[in-house]
Amino acid sequence: MSVGLMFAIIAGAIVLIVKRFLGEPVDARDTFLTPLILVGIGVYSVTKVGDLGSADIVWLIIGGVVGIAFGAVRGTTTVLFERDGHLWQRYTVKTLVVWGTSIVAGFGISLLGSTMGMHHDAKPITLSIGIGMLGEMLTLGLRAISTGVPFAPDKKAAAARAKTYSVRGEDNSYLDRFLHNLGHPGTAQPSDSRDGGYGRVDPALRDWSDRAQNQRKPANMADDREQREQRQQREQPRIDRSPSLRDGIDWLNQFRDRRQ
Repeated sequence: MSVGLMFAIIAGAIVLIVKRFLGEPVDARDTFLTPLILVGIGVYSVTKVGDLGSADIVWLIIGGVVGIAFGAVRGTTTVLFERDGHLWQRYTVKTLVVWGTSIVAGFGISLLGSTMGMHHDAKPITLSIGIGMLGEMLTLGLRAISTGVPFAPDKKAAAARAKTYSVRGEDNSYLDRFLHNLGHPGTAQPSDSRDGGYGRVDPALRDWSDRAQNQRKPANMADDREQREQRQQREQPRIDRSPSLRDGIDWLNQFRDRRQ
């Protein structure tokens, strides 16, 4: 690894820690997709290493298990709370302790692996970071979903929706569809108070959408009222305390029971 890249990674980590200590919105893409992308890039880099031996694979597995474990523990130390209608997170002192311990443990495993014949390029930095984030995703993501509070608005997805004249409530994101299938409201939609919260949407298309929504209303008014109440509950979630891993497991059990 070059010295410049190392300093860039350290500077980025410091900025991330400071931002999350002050409080930062929880982005669904960063939480669920970024770890998978980094792990994929890291695995691809490992496949390009020449003379990859059994020692490399063994130490990769050991480092991966340890990295996921520390990441999962780190995901239980973050405080989750609601602000501006969507989910936020804030690091604690415990988060820093776990993070620092994981760095020392990862360095020790890499050093021990190198003395046992592991190739230096067999553990790229993207794989190490991605594995840690993957472990954090398992616990922090489960806790975040269990809150029922929407994730922070995705600016890139919002721009894409506006460009294609999508309307509010008709999210084309596969990630949001996945969250909706889990009974979660998904990503909060950015609104513009000047046009009733629809954002930058063609007015003609908005009128067409309103008429289509009215035509799809159920004939049974009791069902319509119940659906409206459920929608209001999803749109106005509240967090009395930061959810624990136990809350996430309880939600997972409830979701499993509903699916059966």
